[in-house]
Amino acid sequence: MISDNETWLIDVSDTIIGRHAAGTEGSISRLDRLIYCLWVADYSMRNAGDLATAYDLCKSFHEEGSQLSQDLGLTVTHSALSLSRADLEQLYFQRFEAICDELRAAKAR
Repeated sequence: MISDNETWLIDVSDTIIGRHAAGTEGSISRLDRLIYCLWVADYSMRNAGDLATAYDLCKSFHEEGSQLSQDLGLTVTHSALSLSRADLEQLYFQRFEAICDELRAAKAR
């Protein structure tokens, strides 16, 4: 069963990816870039069960997501994206809902 946060992440990421594909990535905010980093991780975890595909899609997603979440003061997201690759893979699904809740609240501001 797909959660509300999974649906939200897919929908908002589709918009972000569309802007990037259209060559308007300059209009992508730092928060949107962070959401994209989470989508990359989510896609990889749900489809492959690890982050290998995420690193193939966006080599910098983990480091960039950690830095962006710190810069934006998103402590829940930063705590997760600051984990080692192995720990993030192990804890990803346990932290997913809280990360999305934080990102959704930030997006609503």
